[in-house]
Amino acid sequence: MTLTADTPSGADAARPSRHGTDERPATSDTNGARTDTHCPYCALQCGMSLTATADVAPTVEVAPREFPANRGGLCQKGWTSASLLDSPARLTTPLVRTGGELRPASWDEALDLVAARLTELQAEHGRDAVAIFGGGGLTNEKSYLLGKFARVALGTSQIDYNGRFCMSSAAAAGIRAFGLDRGMPFPMTDLAGADLIVLVGSNPAETMPPFLQHLQGAAAKGGLVVVDPRRTPTAEQADVHLAPAPGTDLALALGVLHATVAEGLLDEAYVAERTAGFDDLWRTVARYWPEHVERITGVSAADQRALAHRLAAARNAYVLTARGAEQHATGVDTVSAWIDVALAHGLPGRRGSGYGCLTGQGNGQGGREHGQKADQLPGYRTLADPAAREHVARVWGVDADSLPAPGRSAYELLDALGEPDGPRALLVFGSNVVVSAPRSQRVADRLGALDLLVTADVVLSETAAMADVVLPVTQWAEEDGTMTNLEGRVLLRRKAIDPPDGVRSDLDVLAGLADRLGQPSGRFPADAEEVFTELRAASAGGPADYAGVTYERLRAGEALHWPVPEADHPGTPRMFLDGFAHPDGRARFVAVDHTGPAEPPDAEYPLQATTGRVLQHYQSGAQTRAVPELADAVPEAHIEVHPDTAARAGLDAGEVATVESRRGAVTAPVRCVPSMRPDVVFVPFHFPGGQRANLITNPVLDPTSRMPEFKVCAARLVPAGAREHVEREPGQQEPGEAL
Repeated sequence: MTLTADTPSGADAARPSRHGTDERPATSDTNGARTDTHCPYCALQCGMSLTATADVAPTVEVAPREFPANRGGLCQKGWTSASLLDSPARLTTPLVRTGGELRPASWDEALDLVAARLTELQAEHGRDAVAIFGGGGLTNEKSYLLGKFARVALGTSQIDYNGRFCMSSAAAAGIRAFGLDRGMPFPMTDLAGADLIVLVGSNPAETMPPFLQHLQGAAAKGGLVVVDPRRTPTAEQADVHLAPAPGTDLALALGVLHATVAEGLLDEAYVAERTAGFDDLWRTVARYWPEHVERITGVSAADQRALAHRLAAARNAYVLTARGAEQHATGVDTVSAWIDVALAHGLPGRRGSGYGCLTGQGNGQGGREHGQKADQLPGYRTLADPAAREHVARVWGVDADSLPAPGRSAYELLDALGEPDGPRALLVFGSNVVVSAPRSQRVADRLGALDLLVTADVVLSETAAMADVVLPVTQWAEEDGTMTNLEGRVLLRRKAIDPPDGVRSDLDVLAGLADRLGQPSGRFPADAEEVFTELRAASAGGPADYAGVTYERLRAGEALHWPVPEADHPGTPRMFLDGFAHPDGRARFVAVDHTGPAEPPDAEYPLQATTGRVLQHYQSGAQTRAVPELADAVPEAHIEVHPDTAARAGLDAGEVATVESRRGAVTAPVRCVPSMRPDVVFVPFHFPGGQRANLITNPVLDPTSRMPEFKVCAARLVPAGAREHVEREPGQQEPGEAL
């Protein structure tokens, strides 16, 4: 089988490279020569080359290059990534709100204003009156300096980032199972040798098309299994598609585990030698015989047993999870259940097999390692650990006791804005929470209640449009910086062109604010390599140890997967081969139980709404909606339903409909898809205004990761304008019928 990405008009999603087959060292020459760098979008961080022309109106040409992640291919987003560099939507001057309108301002005026207001608000309301919200697309240097800025320059505990919405459940599950979280603890090129790959809640044909090349070996052997409630473009190409009801992936994993044990398929030697906790797990799993699980999930008992047998028979097998498994109120337990499946078959820590998480955002891995999470310090250290605080405080030149305690997680932080005990000011870097946060109208209302909202962005996103101060910052091709891709490989993104006049880097912004807040000169450097040198020292000895990674080694093209504890260390492409990161070297089975979605369907809201992506757009869409080729291909949201579901609601394909939940309503054209489950509606989450999928999503949080339940909520489908949605308490009835 040859896997292909889902593309319009027959366009290739992974076109061949124009260059040779050898991976080259990172090079840079901004005088019209080629610059080898990496794509600004997803966690693959595909290799690409940029060539800047020296015409009257300079342009940048993008070409893929041979690199292990993409093997010379790019998706549509990558091919068009340079379009935003000179887009009319580009911000090139600071904006300050006066009389209700944003007006151009100088950098000095904007930064002076921000620093003065932050100082006033903290003097009046305390250090935690100011909050910071970061992003999983920021470079390692920006993530690191953002965390340092919050805790040293501001002294606030109120910092978190949008990665809390993307990878936090898998991170928490990985830490408790293996003692350490690295999305893929093996190079993605290892997947080529697999006989069987099980994808749980992942749709790479649309989210990261070049990744499909790594699945072709298993697909050619009939060994690609996709677990997803929707028949996505990836599921269309799978040998087996299992379609559990939304929110029941955990139960399905327990059914496969039960079959594994009951049919004598457990890898008993591996379990005895390399794991702990199996007996506690079995006390729960014993209740989940496949026929019982079939009634919960809709996946047949025969299919559950068949998957257990395939895992046992495969010489090399992988279980890979993604957002579909994570974005639930029980996301950590769901991922743990699939890790348990992998452990039962002896996959993790064995060359040629394993468990991995397909990280989503461009720096989703590095972004969660260096301090922009509420509870974290650089090197994947925890803020609650006294030894970690002492180490990082020494690097920062401050007293460990001055560092604040852990603060609120992402949604809890946004929900507290402007409340009596919440922050009065928010600085947002690299995130568009008005579109991306759950229950997004509530979040927009909280932003509106702030005394000061500041955003640093490249376009006037929906969040920036609400700000009191907007700071225009550099893009990926206009600055140096490191990223850490989904396999834990540290990469150097190289500057290819100069930014427009009037644009500064995020590092410059933080340095300028720190100076105005009275920090010692040089404590917040604006040079990326200087920041990275400090990051190396702060991470040294931590779980994510970057001490041996240098720009010089990255420029030379070395493949450095963390941990890299010393300058002559080759890196760690494959983790856990000799033991797991728990003190006894054993992985942990984690006993989990199925409880189902926090908001099950009922008579008033009989359907289940789920959200996801489309090929042409990325995250909140703030960038890709500004690229004409991508915006023209998919200009608006749609509501994907089974034809019978549409008919029962009195709707035909193409008609405008509304999906309502207890929190809000989304209005968009109907798209009838015969492969959809009749009890499910799907809405992509890239679009603004009344097409925001997150108007309806449920902000209930996983108790461990604090991940919101994006992937399922109770909903109903009605013709647009059939009724006006009024937010009600759960259980409050409204007359009339709807699907």
